[in-house]
Amino acid sequence: MKKIGVLFGKERSFPYGVIERINSKQIDGIAAEPVSISKVMQGEPTDYAVIIDRISQDVPFYRAYLKNAALRGTAVINNPFWWSADEKFFNNCLATQINVPVPKTVLLPSYELPTDTSNESFTNLAYPMDWQGIFDYVGFPAYMKPFAGGGWKNVYRLDSLADFYQKHPETEQLVMLLQEEIVFDEYYRCYCIGGKHVRIMPYEPRNPHHLRYVADFSPSPERYKLMEDIVLRINQYLGYDFNTVELALRDGVPYAIDFCNPAPDADINSVGQENFDWVIETAANFAIEKAMAQVPGQDNLTWGAYIKNSAAGKALF
Repeated sequence: MKKIGVLFGKERSFPYGVIERINSKQIDGIAAEPVSISKVMQGEPTDYAVIIDRISQDVPFYRAYLKNAALRGTAVINNPFWWSADEKFFNNCLATQINVPVPKTVLLPSYELPTDTSNESFTNLAYPMDWQGIFDYVGFPAYMKPFAGGGWKNVYRLDSLADFYQKHPETEQLVMLLQEEIVFDEYYRCYCIGGKHVRIMPYEPRNPHHLRYVADFSPSPERYKLMEDIVLRINQYLGYDFNTVELALRDGVPYAIDFCNPAPDADINSVGQENFDWVIETAANFAIEKAMAQVPGQDNLTWGAYIKNSAAGKALF
């Protein structure tokens, strides 16, 4: 019996929905359940051929558990080693190399010194930084948000230089991005599962959270194909099995705004019934596919083109 486990936190509709859908298919030798952890011994395998990870970004204990599981052959969705290494600024840097339009973005050092550091720890950081060059490049209005992490936590819209100087101290020890605002005509949130299945959903980030999927944007077939190609390219290079990409269209050009969401919202109450049904069915089929292909004791993780090309000594892009 190959077991598919779902590792999750507070959410309920997606984890139990995908477990129920997998089991309803009654595939011989395949069963799904919530992950159960009673102890974690170094180098010992888990009972799971596949684990769908929905929570380790918030629980370091789970991330370490998943790395050990992957070492012994569990196919973890998403690859916990890559997820640990990735962050939003790198995503933007990679996008510039694979012909994906992104907003002008700059990395900012934390406003406060990190714990256990002093001024002497920053010998290599120019003081003052070229703030004028940074502001001229990004422009205002702009967004300031953490360089890593998800959701809408610690996200600021800045109207001016004075606004930046007022709000930057509030970020304390967070490393932030300063990013050009894309004033969009249309906005889409796109699921990508298995590096091959894409669901493009009209999305209105300016609405209250529970109404963000209530949007009437309707892309032409040509624009739909363009967005689909961008979503696939991003996820195939990054190597995510399950991710969302947010695309803001300005003058017909899709800008990738946020595409480091490896545990994206999949709750029926926010995404709506049709999107929920799609993500449940597609995730269930992909997890079954991974379970059937899984070989105990081997590396069953997904590695993106960036890492694979690097390991093979090939051109990265």
